[in-house]
Amino acid sequence: MNSNLRLNEYFVLGYRLFLAFLFYTVARVLFYFFNYKFIKIHSFTDFVALSYHGLAFDSTAILYTNAIFILLSILPFGINTKPVYQRILLILYFVFNGIAYATNFIDFLYYKYTYNRSTRASLDTIENENKSALLLNFLKNYWYLFLLFVVVITLWVYLYKKVNIKDVYLKYNFKYFFVSLIGIVVVTVLVVGGIRGDFKKSTRPINMVDASRYVTDISQADFVLNTPFAIIRTWNTNTFKKVNLVDTKTVDSLIAPIKQYKNNPKSKPNIVIFILESFGREYSGAFNKYRNIKNFESYTPFVDSLAQHSLIFSNAYANGYKSIHGMSSVIAGIPSFQDAFTSSPYSKQKIESLVSTLKSEGYDTSFFHGAPNGSMGFLGFGNILGFNHYYGKNEYNNDADFDGVWGIWDEPFFKYFNKELQKKNQPFMATLFSLSSHEPYIVPKQYENKFPKGYVNMHQPIGYTDYALKQFFNEAKKQPWFKNTIFVMVADHDNTIYYEDYFKDQYLHTVPILFYSADEKYKGENQDWAQQIDIYPTLLDMIGYDKPFRSWGRSLIGEKQVSPFVMRYSSNNYQMMGGNYICVFDGEKAIGFYAKDDLDLKHNLIKNKNAEMQQLEKKCKAFYQDYMYRIIDQKLTSEK
Repeated sequence: MNSNLRLNEYFVLGYRLFLAFLFYTVARVLFYFFNYKFIKIHSFTDFVALSYHGLAFDSTAILYTNAIFILLSILPFGINTKPVYQRILLILYFVFNGIAYATNFIDFLYYKYTYNRSTRASLDTIENENKSALLLNFLKNYWYLFLLFVVVITLWVYLYKKVNIKDVYLKYNFKYFFVSLIGIVVVTVLVVGGIRGDFKKSTRPINMVDASRYVTDISQADFVLNTPFAIIRTWNTNTFKKVNLVDTKTVDSLIAPIKQYKNNPKSKPNIVIFILESFGREYSGAFNKYRNIKNFESYTPFVDSLAQHSLIFSNAYANGYKSIHGMSSVIAGIPSFQDAFTSSPYSKQKIESLVSTLKSEGYDTSFFHGAPNGSMGFLGFGNILGFNHYYGKNEYNNDADFDGVWGIWDEPFFKYFNKELQKKNQPFMATLFSLSSHEPYIVPKQYENKFPKGYVNMHQPIGYTDYALKQFFNEAKKQPWFKNTIFVMVADHDNTIYYEDYFKDQYLHTVPILFYSADEKYKGENQDWAQQIDIYPTLLDMIGYDKPFRSWGRSLIGEKQVSPFVMRYSSNNYQMMGGNYICVFDGEKAIGFYAKDDLDLKHNLIKNKNAEMQQLEKKCKAFYQDYMYRIIDQKLTSEK
């Protein structure tokens, strides 16, 4: 009797776990529905096969999430069938599963902005935010996702209650205990194997990169994965690990991490950097002139006009996919790959950057961001870099211009920026990180009909930020410091996509890079590979800074040693773009080579590897190796 009853309990446990697998599959289908333009699945057969491979990753997430529930379901307490005990199990089951499952729904929306499943690092980015306000804003603007979540969970609860364990009298004896002990052993083995991804002792537990083993297009890896798995696997994982792939001479020749330029005479112009929130390359006509995009429309008339008098890079990329990644890449020349450097255990070290090098030349340095101080981690990282001044919402001190969600509207904050610059002694270096071109995609009421609403939610706020820039420049050019200033504009990352071309892998994470000065010393369009981490060395080259400095980027105006390239992290792998090819790298070796015009990365050329591909792979290894070495060993300066 007791043994049969325990078997019935195991059957019910199996049914409840089956429901988790079923609804994770539902989440995978919904994830594809919301993001099908980014996930290239070519047939129903591929869809089924990829979903099947996803079960391994679902197993890990489900078994981790339900570990306590499983344990309490199989331990021989003798009261397992009691209604009260079963209600406790139900509550545990849906509390843990509900929280984990909800992260999938968040990625239904936010995947189109990051093109990666959310990880632990994603949680770090909101550590200093007003989480209640963000939640309320999310529920207000994306109520349909919340409603969908409630409907799915309600169905899940209904199916859970369809199969119950009957309350019967249990005789607690040796037979009951022995059968339970066997059950515990069997279930434990199955759970451990499920969490690891297989039962082979010789293999490591599956990780995010393993999703790429089953794909024919790299975008499919995020379909195979699920968000709870991505968060769990990166929770306490330190992805910063030293490797030994090439010799030091190769690093020095192909990457030259310690640079020294003597291309220009020494000068001390002011430097003003605009890091524009979500201001992706797609939105600006000046950066799409030669892309032949059908029916293209620009939403940045001022930036387009300024570009005619500037040096612009129309084939540039972000070195990360979140705002804080943009700050570290642009100001310190430190990219972020699988995890953000800024949220790693290694961020609190001495860092050579634009801040430190310019301060050594007598520059006053400041950082402006209209959100509450501490938002996005900017204040903390700014303190590490050593900015002389930080100006946030606190310093602005006028909530009448608060947008109700993130911070001060761009137009008034740009005016404030201008007024503060007028107080500075020259030379100064000032960075402004804009705010309004962002979710929830609104503009001040007085401008609701001023800018084209376009075709996606980003078009109107992009127009507003462009207008704010115009107002800033109209006033700034009247100031005495203006003619002695180099202006830089770059986006932190891209955002909502409209044109089909920009759904292709090689158009993701693309940003505009622009350098402007009143004398138009640097002017024209350059279509070479470029990236955010190139801004730091380029500025030092422009001002004739002649001391050695640490930089993984290259000067965009006078580099003689390192050829143009881009290093980024996309679809759970590293990518180095250079010359005629794109190298996809897994942290140890190249796993793919693609022609630079193969924008969807469809045709892997690795079986026909030529000398240029081999050199690109070697360069990728050199970059990755030096990046890990310098971060872990705290060598982020040029000091020996």
